[in-house]
Amino acid sequence: MTVDPNAATQSWPPPEPERRPGAARYLIPALVAAAVAVALGVYGKVHDPAGTAFNLAGFSSTGAVKSWLATVAFFFALVQLVSALMVYGKLPGPRWSATAHRWSGRVAFLVAVPVAVHCLYALGFQSYESRVLWHSLLGCFFFGVFSAKMLLLRSERLPGWLLPIVGGLVFSALTILWLTSALWFFRTFGVTT
Repeated sequence: MTVDPNAATQSWPPPEPERRPGAARYLIPALVAAAVAVALGVYGKVHDPAGTAFNLAGFSSTGAVKSWLATVAFFFALVQLVSALMVYGKLPGPRWSATAHRWSGRVAFLVAVPVAVHCLYALGFQSYESRVLWHSLLGCFFFGVFSAKMLLLRSERLPGWLLPIVGGLVFSALTILWLTSALWFFRTFGVTT
């Protein structure tokens, strides 16, 4: 009978090897993103557009309301970008940059929701010109990828590259949405309220 000299230092049962996150951890947020995007697109396509969803006192039209709210959301998305660069150490920043990142994201989302409601309810999913088609597609994509990002935030042990990529997709979609709607509106009708 041979005795292992290291037996006294080994534990029994041996510790389980560290498990890596399964593909389901990433597949579920991706499927939710796709479901949200497709559901919004289908609703926007089959829904009969009402022409208007809301208007705020002091604004000349619902287009002006939508454009200004989208501009506020885009501003807070820029704050999100800068604060994310601070959180990831790419830019110097204050200790509260993570808090600024979280709150600017919340404000951007809350301001974007009435814009999306107006787009879906009043206008629907449209494709009569390329700008409008891209806007419709990216509006659905934005809320889908945003849903995925929110689910991924609750996951542990994510690869360090994943949240910046998904956050970059959210930011890029919102930027193109702003360019194809609010900026287009301001250039076409002037910067009015």
